[in-house]
Amino acid sequence: MNIRRVLAGSALAVALVVTGALTLDRVFPPDLSRYQARSTEIVDANGRLLRAFTTADGKWRLKATPEDVDPLYLALLKTYEDRRFDDHWGVDPLAVVRAAGQWIARGHIVSGASTISMQAARLLEPRKRSLLTKAIQSARALQLEWRYSKREILAIYLTLTPMGGNLEGVRAASFAYFGKEPRQLTAAQAALLVAIPQSPERRRPDRAGDAARLGRDRVLERGLENGTIDRASFDRAESEAVPHRRLALPMHAPHLAAWLASQSPGTVVPTTLRFDLQASLAQLVRDERRQTPDEADIAVVAVDNRTGGVVAWVSGSDYFGRAGQVDLVRAHRSPGSALKPMIYALAFDDRTLHPESLVDDVPVRFKDWLPRNFDHGHTGGVTVRRALQQSLNVPAVLALERVGPQRFLATLRAAGASPILPRGESGESLGMALGSLAVSPLEMAGLYSGLARGGLFAPPRVRRDTAPLSAVRLLGPAAAWYVADILADAPLPDGFASLPVALRERRIAYKTGTSAGFRDAWAVGFTSNWTIVVWTGHADGTTRPGQLGRLAALPIVLKAFDRLPAEDNRALPAPADVLRVASWQDLPPRMRRLGPIAEMSGGPRIAYPPADARLELRAHEAISLAAFGGDGRLRWLVDGRPIDGTTWIPDGAGEARVAVIDQAGRSSAVTVRIVRHP
Repeated sequence: MNIRRVLAGSALAVALVVTGALTLDRVFPPDLSRYQARSTEIVDANGRLLRAFTTADGKWRLKATPEDVDPLYLALLKTYEDRRFDDHWGVDPLAVVRAAGQWIARGHIVSGASTISMQAARLLEPRKRSLLTKAIQSARALQLEWRYSKREILAIYLTLTPMGGNLEGVRAASFAYFGKEPRQLTAAQAALLVAIPQSPERRRPDRAGDAARLGRDRVLERGLENGTIDRASFDRAESEAVPHRRLALPMHAPHLAAWLASQSPGTVVPTTLRFDLQASLAQLVRDERRQTPDEADIAVVAVDNRTGGVVAWVSGSDYFGRAGQVDLVRAHRSPGSALKPMIYALAFDDRTLHPESLVDDVPVRFKDWLPRNFDHGHTGGVTVRRALQQSLNVPAVLALERVGPQRFLATLRAAGASPILPRGESGESLGMALGSLAVSPLEMAGLYSGLARGGLFAPPRVRRDTAPLSAVRLLGPAAAWYVADILADAPLPDGFASLPVALRERRIAYKTGTSAGFRDAWAVGFTSNWTIVVWTGHADGTTRPGQLGRLAALPIVLKAFDRLPAEDNRALPAPADVLRVASWQDLPPRMRRLGPIAEMSGGPRIAYPPADARLELRAHEAISLAAFGGDGRLRWLVDGRPIDGTTWIPDGAGEARVAVIDQAGRSSAVTVRIVRHP
């Protein structure tokens, strides 16, 4: 009976202890707020750090897991700090007995009994040293072991362990002292990172090199004694110098990183950038800027057409200089002639124009505007192919008149761009053909990437943790192919008598643009795989006389292509519906010539809906479109997108642009507002 009572009492005591422990665990869970308040990290497509930001309390605290560090570091850490880490439950009884015996025998603390789990608990909740604190840390260590795996506890330690100054964690220290991730540390480097947390300020290698060396060597000696490293490794490590200065953490793509960090603070943001390409094109920008007499700003954005992802984002080369923090890749600037290919592509897609169509490059007055070419001259009769290659202005304005300014603007917006119009402009101006609106290099890259993808458009993607937007077909493959074929034979800039073989095989199509007053010089190049946009100028809009896109920006585009991998990059074959003719006379009548609409008569006119109408519709209610006049079959478009027949079911509420085109290419359009009723 006594034995039974003892057993029952013991069981009851154990049950009470367990119940009490579980209750305390629920009432006082571990506070992981310090561990979760980590630095924002912007990483490339392969997880390589581009830029990090300090935490709200000013710490470099980069997330670190056991997989992020060299196995030798982990082995030395356990050897020096907690040899039985993998076996105990948070508190090492053997270490406690040893430490207590030494304290009793010598009258002072000789060695501690703190485990890595206890240190993780201390790092989560820093307190002043005392026996009570040690007891609390022991309880917290047991709690951590109950709740988390050994790997997760190690991650807490590796992320929070103090490394001197405002450095916390093994990754921040590895970058600051060795300039690299801690995945491949030498024995000396690993030992130093183990030693510093023992006395972070006294062993900072950038301020106390001798103390840092002594601490490192003690770790190495312990590693040699326990067989963690061999004699040869010990000798090499002991002779290795201790770093004497602290390095800056990586700062690649700083403008993009700052933008993304503002969206997702305290997280790791994965991007589509490719570290090597980013570094290479950033170096190209630095080299090119040094060669400009006025140290002009240069922005470069490169897109992988196969994925729609941005692989390089360079917004200048002097981030801390005057106006250096302006993100030029996202800044809206006048494109000059750089958007002319989109105008011609729309006309090609309507089958009202062909690369061999004839156009008279002569003075033409559009109301009170008389556009001129850059050299103030005119070339007379030329093909559309020649007009686009030479970037002639009058033919481009004629093409925009035929396409319609509102349709052109709607197409840019549908492609993901957000063009900015001059104050008071409604979007009816033919001056858009020559750069009266403004777009950003990033938007320009998206537009040309859509051409490279055969008319499928989507905004460039820069984050890998967000789903890409679905591509929208705004042009047929033939229209996009015509543009690429024309621009691949555009004149080369001075100094490029011919392209290197490696670039020539890629069949690079390119277009340039120069804004009024020489404020902005542009060049865009694209192949089946890549699109590269270069803008150069001054962030404050200072004029740069004589700096044309063809001279200032196009050479940089070609040099950038020379730094991109070929990756089986070849020109795509012509689509089946490409029309090949020997001359303009072989074209269908409606495609032979491009002239002012004022010279054309009998064009179609929209009968319904009327201009500026307010149409109140229920969900899925259809509108019957009607027009009079025009020749042959009429084609209807809504916001630049063709519809079948004459029945249109609006997608939703808001403004819409309805256009009709006859077989002669004559058109008219109206704007209506759709209002939905339940």
